[in-house]
Amino acid sequence: MGGRYPSVLLFGAPGVGKGTQGAVLGKIPGFFHMSTGDMFRSLDRESELGKVFLEYSSKGLLVPDEFTVDLWRDYMRTHYEPLTDAPCGPPIVLLDGIPRNLRQAELMDDAIEVRRVLHLVASDIDALVERIRRRALEQGRHDDADESVIRNRYEVYERETAPVLGHYPSELVVEIDALEPPLGVLRQVVDALEPIVPACKARVGARGART
Repeated sequence: MGGRYPSVLLFGAPGVGKGTQGAVLGKIPGFFHMSTGDMFRSLDRESELGKVFLEYSSKGLLVPDEFTVDLWRDYMRTHYEPLTDAPCGPPIVLLDGIPRNLRQAELMDDAIEVRRVLHLVASDIDALVERIRRRALEQGRHDDADESVIRNRYEVYERETAPVLGHYPSELVVEIDALEPPLGVLRQVVDALEPIVPACKARVGARGART
């Protein structure tokens, strides 16, 4: 695909529901949900990139930002279908889990055209901690249910990921109340996304008028 991927960043602290919203929106024509969790799970461990990833992960080391972005580029090349002849144009990529820090954001600038940053916000961190703990127990991931581990993830987020917001123009950032029920969060998300697809609506409307 030439040019940059039209993109929306799903942004926020652990437990705010980025994956939930991304999975729902990814089922709507015109959107492509790109989750780093899916990316790592789909990695061929026998490939060159897979072997490098295993070399770091097996030692408990952080994967370098350059490698993570290279892996993302490779994933997009093999999973994203531009569909340039579709009525709404190329699907908008919903980035979930990347960029995770400023260095990754800088490395991805040449590849993504950021149209909106959906900042899912929760003022009650204790409520998020409980949400993550409950979810981990329901899924049988007892190690992830440790409150100290969960709170450490928030410290890492504040230190490394939160500053990414300042990398993008403030007019692109829309705050979403993540503590509303899922349907209420989705309603806010849809309202925030609607203005960035006017060409799609216009073309669909025109086509409908002709029929």
